[in-house]
Amino acid sequence: MSTLVKEKKSRPINLDLQTIQFPITAIASILHRVSGVIMFVAVGILLWLLAISLSSPAGFTQAANLVDGFFVKFILWGILTALSYHIAGGIRHLLMDMNYFEELESGTLSAKFVMGIAVVLSVLAGVLVW
Repeated sequence: MSTLVKEKKSRPINLDLQTIQFPITAIASILHRVSGVIMFVAVGILLWLLAISLSSPAGFTQAANLVDGFFVKFILWGILTALSYHIAGGIRHLLMDMNYFEELESGTLSAKFVMGIAVVLSVLAGVLVW
């Protein structure tokens, strides 16, 4: 009976998430999920804008006027940024599924590379939108 009873280990428990420092690989993975959620919401926004623009010539003018505003341009830039990060992170995850970048050093390097590519693509998206 004594072999069935497990001893309770006294491990430190940290429930304050603000004091936890996540590794860059965890941040890259979390951002990949967040960008996926942003893209899911973006589909609704973009379909709504497409529906307005295809409804009539006046609707197209209304959609064009909406896209000329700063707020909508900012949203479009955010959508393009999320899309570019999600694609770059998705390629990284696909490569990891093929047994590349699975070690700590190469995983960290690939996460930094994806974030760098995302910054460059975000700047290019800003140039495209504005």
